[in-house]
Amino acid sequence: MALTHEDILAYLESASILELNDLVKAIEEKFGVTAAAPVAVAAAPVEEENAGPTTVSVILKHFGDAKTKVIKTVKEITGLGLVEAKGLVDKCPSPIKENISVEEAEEIKKKLVEAGAEVEVK
Repeated sequence: MALTHEDILAYLESASILELNDLVKAIEEKFGVTAAAPVAVAAAPVEEENAGPTTVSVILKHFGDAKTKVIKTVKEITGLGLVEAKGLVDKCPSPIKENISVEEAEEIKKKLVEAGAEVEVK
């Protein structure tokens, strides 16, 4: 009597985990195969030569001649209140934003320089 696919599927549905485990081991031994899932080996990431940092900080070095304009710009960039932004500007050199993308840092630097500040990106 030949087994049909339906018979095999019915057995698999009704079998316990231990019975299925024994079946897998028997198949592995009989046919010389393994039931282990193939593992893909990930290629090592290629590091670019002279790659710069991925995150940087924007440091306000000096507020220049237009302190009020710089305070307003710092307030806009950081979301701080006016008093907190003024305190940050008064403490030069002080970090405006830390651990941000290089692109975001360049945008912030551009805004602060336009306001008259001296800025460093580290």
